[in-house]
Amino acid sequence: MRRTRPKQTMPADVRRRLEQRDLADEYAARPFYQRNDYLSWIKQAKRPETRDKRIAQMLDELERGGVYMGMQHNPSRRN
Repeated sequence: MRRTRPKQTMPADVRRRLEQRDLADEYAARPFYQRNDYLSWIKQAKRPETRDKRIAQMLDELERGGVYMGMQHNPSRRN
């Protein structure tokens, strides 16, 4: 499969927050494109407040399941 977007690396603070909330497995279970999009979106934030807000949204979505970037995502829905 050919990827058109550059692969993003996981920032240490994002990894730490995933681990603190015990969400690393939920993150890893998401498709590559979603993991990559989340990291790209977080890294594009110009202000620290925006970056923190985006990280918090990603963590909340992983915790809830069934949502990706504010959109319904049935494959990750929890029963």
